[in-house]
Amino acid sequence: MRREILWAGVACVLATFGALAPSISRADTLDTVRQRGKVVCGVSIANPGFAAPDDKGRMEGFDADICRAVAAAVFGNGDKVEFIPTNINTRFQALQSGEIDILSRQTTLTFSRDASLGLDFGPYVFFDGQGLMVPKSLGITSAKELKDAAICTLPGTTTAQNLTDFFKAQGAKFEMVVFESPDENRAAFFGGRCEAISSDRSDLASIRAVANNPNDYVILPETISKEPLAPAVRQNDSNWHDIVSWSEWMVMAAEEKGITQANVDEKLKSDDQEIQRMLGVTDELGPMLKLDKKWGYNIIKSVGNYAEIFDRNLGEKTKLGLTRGPNMPWNAGGLLYAPPFR
Repeated sequence: MRREILWAGVACVLATFGALAPSISRADTLDTVRQRGKVVCGVSIANPGFAAPDDKGRMEGFDADICRAVAAAVFGNGDKVEFIPTNINTRFQALQSGEIDILSRQTTLTFSRDASLGLDFGPYVFFDGQGLMVPKSLGITSAKELKDAAICTLPGTTTAQNLTDFFKAQGAKFEMVVFESPDENRAAFFGGRCEAISSDRSDLASIRAVANNPNDYVILPETISKEPLAPAVRQNDSNWHDIVSWSEWMVMAAEEKGITQANVDEKLKSDDQEIQRMLGVTDELGPMLKLDKKWGYNIIKSVGNYAEIFDRNLGEKTKLGLTRGPNMPWNAGGLLYAPPFR
């Protein structure tokens, strides 16, 4: 009798799993994206250099181009993407709920985010660190001089904890002034409500770029934290996670191999076996991801390699004026490293 009850229970579980299996399959992100005809990407709200509309309303920026790379991999067209502005407090919920397919929004990978939010992060796309910016008129040259200062920041980020840790180590106190939106945060700082503003150093460069007189502000030399930035997807969809990850690695490997948006057609004739695999000339790697064999070629043709993405959005000739720093390939002294394409 006991055995009959046990087998009945097992049969019930198997029947339930069988009933759920089709719904799980239907929830596959790649299938959903293809049926919709576009990738939906969560980005920042008007953050120059990372995600901000140009004069014609087209979203531009480093994070936007990461999403375009994925769209190019899936559709062969980097413009088949819809950008959804997300704020600090709702960015993770937008991904968890299925409102967006990718979160590409200057988001730091931390233990708690990786372990508790039901998300998977892709490879690091930008190595950053938290800093502080002050008006040049204050004559401050080090963050250690900000004892008892009011510091503007945003909620729901790693910034507050990092500031607390930094000033505690200095045996100093500070006043944290929290604003709900980036616009309020910037306006308060530029209006003199705070002596300093704190965020990732790349974000501080973006904030300074929209000031009436950017040269009136200086980013202090201290980097008070590690902020490895990476896009995120929902957990339990390994194929979509692989597509996002290998799209990122494709632009990194392309820089290492000297493949650019301008020469990718010529590179189709390369004798380099890895380049042939990356561009779909030989070894159909794309179908392993349920993509076209030319998925890598389509990415580079659409957005270029990592250096091209960085330089046009964040580089020294842009308003942000950032140097590559650790965001160089591993063989040029940086931290960017793509696994082999084989």
